[in-house]
Amino acid sequence: MSDAKPGFKGLRLYNTLTRAKQDFVPIDPANVRMYVCGPTVYDFAHIGNARPAIVFDVLYRLLRHLYGADRVTYVRNITDVDDKINARALRDFGPEIEAGRMSLNDAIARVTEKTADQYHSDVSALGCLPPTHEPRATEHIEGMIVMIGTLIERGHAYEAAGEVLFDVASMPAYGGLSKRNLDEQIAGARVAVDSHKKNPGDFVLWKQSSAEEPGWGSPWGRGRPGWHIECSVMSEHHLGKVFDIHGGGLDLIFPHHENEIAQSCCAHGTDKMANYWLHNGFVQVEGRKMSKSEGNFVTIHDLLHTDTFGGRKWPGEVLRLAMLMTHYREPIDFSVKRLEEANANLTNWLRQIDEHVLSRNSPTAYSAILDAAQNNDQNDNLAISVEVLSDDLAMPNVIAQLHGMSTDISLGVRSPRSLAWDMMGILGFLGIIDAEVLRRQKVEPEGLSQRIAERLAIQDAADAAKAAGDKDLMKQKFAEADRIRADLAAEGILLKDGKDPQTGQRVTTWEVKR
Repeated sequence: MSDAKPGFKGLRLYNTLTRAKQDFVPIDPANVRMYVCGPTVYDFAHIGNARPAIVFDVLYRLLRHLYGADRVTYVRNITDVDDKINARALRDFGPEIEAGRMSLNDAIARVTEKTADQYHSDVSALGCLPPTHEPRATEHIEGMIVMIGTLIERGHAYEAAGEVLFDVASMPAYGGLSKRNLDEQIAGARVAVDSHKKNPGDFVLWKQSSAEEPGWGSPWGRGRPGWHIECSVMSEHHLGKVFDIHGGGLDLIFPHHENEIAQSCCAHGTDKMANYWLHNGFVQVEGRKMSKSEGNFVTIHDLLHTDTFGGRKWPGEVLRLAMLMTHYREPIDFSVKRLEEANANLTNWLRQIDEHVLSRNSPTAYSAILDAAQNNDQNDNLAISVEVLSDDLAMPNVIAQLHGMSTDISLGVRSPRSLAWDMMGILGFLGIIDAEVLRRQKVEPEGLSQRIAERLAIQDAADAAKAAGDKDLMKQKFAEADRIRADLAAEGILLKDGKDPQTGQRVTTWEVKR
């Protein structure tokens, strides 16, 4: 693996194209290039959209660590031309459009701007770095028209019924990514619906627009591009005809990524579009496929800002950790239980970091402290994390490493301060924490132990009153205990009651409300 950090054993990635793990060898180590399909901005991003944003952000961070921050180019597009966007604009602004107070194009602009802004806010809260470039489809219409013209000239596309279609039979290697051959596509297609196609698998490159719909002038009439051509043009514009990594969700393998390859290879005369194709697994919610009809459609915004999932708001760092607890290629069951587990783990790790590293420092210094921890060549545990992560982003193994470090801190097996420092560096490197997350953590507030002890004594008195049959005193004491809980909650301290598994005695733990 040339030009990566000295001593590094190598990065291996599972390539969907070959169905195998492969050593990653960049085309140009001085400019490692990655393209990931971004959002279609017609609605708030859901939890399924969060997964590729987080997964490929981790890969981006790893590549930057290995090759240098200025030697990695990450492109994530925004699709702002789509019939779903048109439908959303009509739904949201139909009366204004009908009354002539707003054009459809203006309504579309409002929808796309609002949704794109919300997406940026959401993924930022999830700890994702901004990509190097974030092109919008509407900025590259001219390039799409040029590529479509090239495909027609080279015999890979044709006009029919007001559309320009890609001729899949013109590309013998079509289906190489999804492992579908042309006969399988024909067998599964409804030929009668698209009888103007040469082959049922042919797909739209350009389609006509009505006078009301968004459209651009072209040699084939006023119209708009098909979905797949957008990514072929935007990736070529920023990364070249062949680049290193193309990523996205498993659902994009076919038809989207298959069709991207067909367009790009046939337009450029290459046998590849990207050398490595990475795909993250599906996300289901509470054991079921996510859908609005099932009532389990969960947006990132709702998780961050409302109590509709699990009765509370969830911080972005908890959502990120919950996603990373499962290997990126495996399916995830996104559940309240998973979030509670992630929250408990992170709360424990942050408490250890606060106790052993941050407690003697001002919050104004946290940014510098975190930066030093995650960029320290002497952080041996971070080096181990990088090696582990370099085996096809094996995040669950890094999580296991963090658990082991946390246990060692608790047992005092090694220097707690050194381990907590290393742990902080790993969590920062993974994008799970930043200085703001650290500032939200507190050491135990003065007097908290005494207030918890007072509450436990009151609860014991309530139990004694109950045993003696004094219901009035019991209610009085439980009310006093509840007031202490409520007062602490107002101060940002959450109490959790439980029992010691060995003694059976009542115990109360606390955490900072996040």
